[in-house]
Amino acid sequence: MTVTIYHNPRCSKSRQTLALLTEKGVEPEIVEYLKSPPSGKEIADLLGMLGIEPRALMRTKEAVYKELGLAQVDDPKALVAAMAENPILIERPIVVSGGKAALGRPPEQVLEIL
Repeated sequence: MTVTIYHNPRCSKSRQTLALLTEKGVEPEIVEYLKSPPSGKEIADLLGMLGIEPRALMRTKEAVYKELGLAQVDDPKALVAAMAENPILIERPIVVSGGKAALGRPPEQVLEIL
C-alpha cells in the first residue's frame, strides 16, 4: 500500500506526523508541496478524500490569505485555484493512503486511514 505525505519540513506538525509514520514502519512517499505544488485537480481530489470544503484546508492566518482578500471569496473553485497558485495556503500535513486522506492535526489522526 502506497502512503503519501504532503510535507513541509519546516512545520513541526508535519515533522511529527512523518516521524509517527516512520515509527509505525511506514515509509511514505514524501511530497514537499511547497517545492512541487499540487494542481487544482489534485487539491480538489484531496478535498474529496478528506470530506471537507476548500476553506477548511486553508491556512487563514497566512499573509497571502489576507493580501488576496480570500476571506470574502465564497467560490470553492476560486479557493482551490488560490491554493494551487499559493501552496503556502494549504494546511499540512496531509497523508493519503488507499483512496483516503487525513490531516495530521493532531499527527495521530493519520493513523485512522492506515
